[in-house]
Amino acid sequence: MKVTRSILLVTLLISSTISASQDRRIVHREDPEYPQIAKKINLHGTVKLKIWVRPDGAVRRVQCLGGHPVLAEAALRSVKSWKYQPGPQESTILVEVRF
Repeated sequence: MKVTRSILLVTLLISSTISASQDRRIVHREDPEYPQIAKKINLHGTVKLKIWVRPDGAVRRVQCLGGHPVLAEAALRSVKSWKYQPGPQESTILVEVRF
């Protein structure tokens, strides 16, 4: 019973953190530079990223969850400079960057 209650509490905390994190708005965003090699081979696609945002709104960490490696590198460089509105705690946000 105690384990079940603990699991439920952790699940609720994770759910509330994820839903709350999606409410943070971007206040500064730089579009990624389309890589020259991608232009030459006409490469297009979407890169999925997980972003950890500090309470002050700065991006602390970015993890690539999917996408072509050439496009992913450009997306990672760009997203590291993004700035979100401040929040009460660190949060994670899932984003897609389209090329």
